[in-house]
Amino acid sequence: MSIEDQARRLQALLQPLPFGTTLFPPSSRYAGIGTAVYDSEGDRPIRYLQRRFVPHPERLTTVGEHVVVPGERTDHVAAAKLGDPELFWRLCDGNRAVFAEDLVRDPGRRLRITAPEAGTGSVS
Repeated sequence: MSIEDQARRLQALLQPLPFGTTLFPPSSRYAGIGTAVYDSEGDRPIRYLQRRFVPHPERLTTVGEHVVVPGERTDHVAAAKLGDPELFWRLCDGNRAVFAEDLVRDPGRRLRITAPEAGTGSVS
């Protein structure tokens, strides 16, 4: 790659994003969530991520089940059942958990494996 190509790519990365655009990948729990700007009386504007509403687990489609074994972590379960360790958040959504580690604290617990709510994250 030439120096000019590298410079063009760097410039493109440094350009501000259009309002409402985020850089979250499609598999992220924040995919599709827009941004907003807080500007208090002309002070420096602050761009922030809008709120993500956690879906009701009952509304999510169950696609499988997993029984927790001793020493297991949610990223291991997500990798095995969903094909991506970063999809651990889907386990939280489907099992009404705020903290992922709570899901694997008790060996023998049955976890629901769910599809994401329509419009968020990837379906594996």
